[in-house]
Amino acid sequence: MALPDTFPIRLQEVDVSDRHAATNPGSTRRAGSGTVVTSAAADPLLGRMLDGRYRIRSRIARGGMATVYEATDLRLERTVAVKVMHPGMGDDDEFAARFVSEARSAARLSHPNVVAVYDQGNDDGTVFLAMELISGHTLRDTISKEAPMAPAKALRLLEPVVSALASAHRAGLVHRDVKPENVLIADDGRVKVADFGLAKAVSANTRHTATGVLIGTVSYVAPELVVEGSSDARADVYAVGVILYELLTGTKPHQGETPIQVAYKHVHEDVPAPSQAVPGIPDYVDALVARATARDREQRPADSGVLLQHLRRVTQALHDGVVEDPDLVSDLRPRPVIPALPTDTAEVVRREPTASLHHAAALGAPPARLAPTPSREGKPDKRPGRPGRSGRSRLGPILLSLALLVAAAVGVGAWWFGYARYTTTPGVIGLAQAEATERLESLGLEVVLDEAAYSDTVQRGRVISTDPGPGERVLDGAEVAIVVSLGKEVYDLPKLAGLTVDEAQDVILGTKLAFGKSIPRFSETVKKGIVISSDPKPGTTLRPGAIVDLIVSKGRRPLQVGDWVGKDADRAEEVLTDRGLKVSRSSTYSTSVARGLVISQDPRGGTLFRNDTVQLLVSLGPELVEVPSVRAQGVESATETLKALGFKVKTQKAPGYLGLGFVFSTDPQSGTELPKGSTVTLYLI
Repeated sequence: MALPDTFPIRLQEVDVSDRHAATNPGSTRRAGSGTVVTSAAADPLLGRMLDGRYRIRSRIARGGMATVYEATDLRLERTVAVKVMHPGMGDDDEFAARFVSEARSAARLSHPNVVAVYDQGNDDGTVFLAMELISGHTLRDTISKEAPMAPAKALRLLEPVVSALASAHRAGLVHRDVKPENVLIADDGRVKVADFGLAKAVSANTRHTATGVLIGTVSYVAPELVVEGSSDARADVYAVGVILYELLTGTKPHQGETPIQVAYKHVHEDVPAPSQAVPGIPDYVDALVARATARDREQRPADSGVLLQHLRRVTQALHDGVVEDPDLVSDLRPRPVIPALPTDTAEVVRREPTASLHHAAALGAPPARLAPTPSREGKPDKRPGRPGRSGRSRLGPILLSLALLVAAAVGVGAWWFGYARYTTTPGVIGLAQAEATERLESLGLEVVLDEAAYSDTVQRGRVISTDPGPGERVLDGAEVAIVVSLGKEVYDLPKLAGLTVDEAQDVILGTKLAFGKSIPRFSETVKKGIVISSDPKPGTTLRPGAIVDLIVSKGRRPLQVGDWVGKDADRAEEVLTDRGLKVSRSSTYSTSVARGLVISQDPRGGTLFRNDTVQLLVSLGPELVEVPSVRAQGVESATETLKALGFKVKTQKAPGYLGLGFVFSTDPQSGTELPKGSTVTLYLI
């Protein structure tokens, strides 16, 4: 299978694509490299009602073809995910018709491991899908954190995926974009396959979409999709095999500097055995990966239903602790394909010496006409009009002379046209640009600087590749294009603090990084919904696709006030101050509340924010008044004086009472402090 010079399709350049309907705003979300970065504040869909039914609440993620929103289905009163095709796509009647057809096909799927498609609509050119909303993360997140993982665990994760695909294949649907980003793992552990909305019926024999973009990511694309642009259920099987390799090893099987290089490897290189990267993986697991990722699709399982049977056999072997199973390996390993040699070609090989063919090819001359085949008896053909042995003997020397002359002429021509005017392109890969240019120009070649490219292996400013490549023959003075390395592709994470979550997502995606999750946190200074900081920190140098989490403000932290009425005022002030609240304290006399206890507070209970004030009214107890001296005063005068101070007055005759009506003494004695309302007894003489 050869990679064509011109692809019939255009491949997505990165693996990170639309995070789909199955994630909620609190989950991991990513968007593809095709993302159009605009201000989230200007998103016209936020708050809009689609089809008179779906109220758009917030944006979850955005990718190359669509944006996913969280919405409320007002008719059924439930939260859903709405995937909206990018503006303009709905204007293409052919695309819209195909989108509707595919949505109907996807809605037919009813499987516990498939994200459900509820509805499809076109609201004045806004083409959308309404789908199940799932809280969780993607298989990509699991791979990033846990791979390489044990084969048994990898197969447990994959089995529901393959089961979902098997259901789709039975219904005549091919997913065509199976990748870890489209495998969702809910918080309760359920595994769901998303994005069947872009699948097409097998009978449609799809080659590409109307836009000319292959629905598929280059790291998981089957060889036949690259070469022919056509797909069937076996393309999904291939993608599952690649994911299994990635789960087992933590790396993709084919990697390259550009998507074209990766696609080339899918066509020309087998997926290596996982045990080469992680020793100890059983041979039958290697065989399962080899079977699923066979470059010849005829060697793969016919669909995911067959793959599911193979996967369960391997799972059972792992469960039973089988180390070696030659029979299972033999059953799973793809059979080598030996192409049959055409009959006429085989006849030529038998009759024509190999060296002669090679010699003619080397001179650039067409192969000589084959001599007539002798009869079975070995006698020469003596049909009329053909010379016999004597005629051939006379022509022999003449033909030999002519052959020698032709050979000499061909040799001279070959030397001139094949060697004299040509030179060999030197190897300059890895050299500095100036050194490579000097070496090429010293051989009479003209150097053309091609577009620079990032490289993980070649230092910045050094040559990555040349066209023509090293060792190729070129005419004197020919152009040699060199590609110079920009070094490793890395990006500095910009400052995100102060932006809204949507604005920060746009910046992250525009920097070719991936949005991870929002981490809510209270803040006394940052408004609710605004980014406080990021993880990693701003200025950190990251590789493309690196995950960036956002620390987002939940607003000010509410502080509990509590009810302190009737309780110790000093303790109330201590606790409230420790909570970050301020206390304003006042006091008054009270005959009903003991001294030092809280009479009332404002507010009473509820919550406040840091540095807010709580008013406390504290009891001083009852007001005390000093008993004055009224000795020798008349009873009326003394009574009036005491009552004016708030005392109650009681009179009693002193021992030896004379009937004069004057105060002899008081009880309590003068100078004693008593609460207002207390009774003072006057002893009279």
